[in-house]
Amino acid sequence: MATTAPSTASGPASGPVQGPSRGEGSATTLLNVNGIEVIYNHVILVLKGVSLVVPEGGIVALLGGNGAGKTTTLRAVSNLLAGERGAVTKGSIELRGERIEALSPSELVKRGLIQVMEGRHCFAHLTIEDNLMTGAYTRTDGKAAIAETLEKVYAYFPRLKTRRSSQAAYTSGGEQQMCAIGRALMANPNMVLLDEPSMGLAPQIVDEVFGIVKDLNEKEKVTFLLAEQNTNMALRYADYGYILENGRIVMDGEAKSLRENEDVKEFYLGVGGGDRKSFRDVKSYKRRKRWLA
Repeated sequence: MATTAPSTASGPASGPVQGPSRGEGSATTLLNVNGIEVIYNHVILVLKGVSLVVPEGGIVALLGGNGAGKTTTLRAVSNLLAGERGAVTKGSIELRGERIEALSPSELVKRGLIQVMEGRHCFAHLTIEDNLMTGAYTRTDGKAAIAETLEKVYAYFPRLKTRRSSQAAYTSGGEQQMCAIGRALMANPNMVLLDEPSMGLAPQIVDEVFGIVKDLNEKEKVTFLLAEQNTNMALRYADYGYILENGRIVMDGEAKSLRENEDVKEFYLGVGGGDRKSFRDVKSYKRRKRWLA
C-alpha cells in the first residue's frame, strides 16, 4: 500500500533543503551545511546527507529524539568530532561562504562561532566569574572590552552576578547552564551552537533560559543554532526548524508551520492522533510514521 508523505512548509526532505526565507531583503546566510555525512570509528554512519541553512541574526532549531543526530551535527559544525573518533566524510560546511571543515575549534571561536556543549560543562572547582572569564581567553581587544562584556553577561544573567564568587560545583543546574551560555558570550561570538539547553532543568528555568536566548538574538544580534528534544519549547522561540530522524533531515519549515503540522503535533508535540485502540489504527499509524524511517 502506498504511503503518503507528510506535507511540510518546504516539502519532504528527500530533495534539497531550501532553508529559511527571511522575506524581502533576506538576511545573509551565515552557516551553510551541505549534504554532510559523518562516520564514527571509520564504520558507523551517523549523519546521512544532512543539509541546513542558518541566516545571520536568526534562531534555527534542530529537532528530533535522542540519537537522531542533533549533537553530531553541531559537533561537525564546530569541528569537535575528532575527540569522539568521528569525521565528516562527505559534503561541505561553510561559514560566511568559507569552508571550515579543516579549521580547529579555537580558530572557529576567533571567527565568532562557539558551541555550548550538552550537559552544562563548567569547571567545577572555579568560581562562576572565573568560569565566565575563561570564555574570553582568545580575545585580544583589551581588558576594558572584556570587563564590559562581563557586565553585559551579568545584566542578562543577574543570578550569576549574585553567585559570582561561588564555586560552580555548588550552584544549581540552571545556574550552571546560564554560566555555560555566559561563558560562550564572553568570547563575543556572532553565532552560538546550543546543545540541549533544556536538559535536566525545571520548566520555569527552561522558560528563563529560552527567554534570554531570544533577548540575546534580538538585542545583541547573536545567531543561534540550537539542538533540542523539547520541540514545543524550541518552536516557540525559533524562526525556523529542521527535524532529524536516524541521521537524516525529514522535515523543515518555518517554526509556525511546523507547530501547526499534524504529523509534528502527533509525533513530536504529543497532541492529535486520538486513541489508537484497533489494530487497523495501529497499522495506519505505522504507515504514517514510515516517512521518518
